[in-house]
Amino acid sequence: MASAAARILHTPAQHRHQPAASTRAQALAGLAVSAIVEEARLSPKPGLVDSRGSGAHTDLTLPLMLRSAQSLEPSFVAMADAGLQAPRVAYGLRERLGALGREAEAVMLSATGGVNTHRGAIWCIGLLVGAAGHVSAAGQRASAAAISATAGAIAALPDRHRPTVTGNKGELACLAYGVGGARAQARAGFPHVMRLALPALQRSRARGDSESTARLNALLALMSELDDTCVLARSGHKGLGYMQAGAKAVLAAGGAGTVAGRRHLRSLDAGMLAQRASPGGAADLLAATIFLDRLSHDDDAGGHDFRGL
Repeated sequence: MASAAARILHTPAQHRHQPAASTRAQALAGLAVSAIVEEARLSPKPGLVDSRGSGAHTDLTLPLMLRSAQSLEPSFVAMADAGLQAPRVAYGLRERLGALGREAEAVMLSATGGVNTHRGAIWCIGLLVGAAGHVSAAGQRASAAAISATAGAIAALPDRHRPTVTGNKGELACLAYGVGGARAQARAGFPHVMRLALPALQRSRARGDSESTARLNALLALMSELDDTCVLARSGHKGLGYMQAGAKAVLAAGGAGTVAGRRHLRSLDAGMLAQRASPGGAADLLAATIFLDRLSHDDDAGGHDFRGL
């Protein structure tokens, strides 16, 4: 039997009163926070904060990451409600999500004492939460493909109120190294999530890997191809090439669930730490992967729906 949250998500918004829409927004926001928390706790992640420690960072800890994630829930509720109430994908929705995202960044910085823990996650997860709300309210079949495509359509619209210069390290890395970064990934409908991470997650589960191993393999699939601006900002092309080659080596050895794969994973982790390289962009996309996966599961046609809630 479908859960209460799943029934709420499946009911078209025009058939319900506003309080039900808010309940649905809360369900989506809860999944968003859970996805970010589960990404943070996942171990062992090369170069990243996890249950072992701070990875390549000197200003981040797991408790700080968890406090940051929890602080974002009200913002994600508002983003989900924005998607639920929007009659169509248009400038108004894009600008509303942008404003809510900037407010979420302020909340995050207040919760962490000024440390940037989740700016990238606010961008990608916020778009997906808003898109999931919109797709659900429209009565469309809420597949992972539909949600990511809707998020891409929202991200492609201009935001008149977006600051032109932010000093964001990711954006500076985009300019310095000629890569698209998180904005290009979103505008394209999160192709690395759809083409690499979700299939890697499903393949790993199908061969009997644990859920943690399956998620590590999804992260490695992202790391194997992503032009991660967090790595570029910290260690340049050398660090990026090392990350991509190392992730491919783990996967070629059978993934994080094999003896050989774990040996390569330990080597990759040591090398990332030595270069102070942290794949924060891949981590954000892993959280997005977990969010979409939690919203959905494969049906006979290979699609996804909200029955997994």
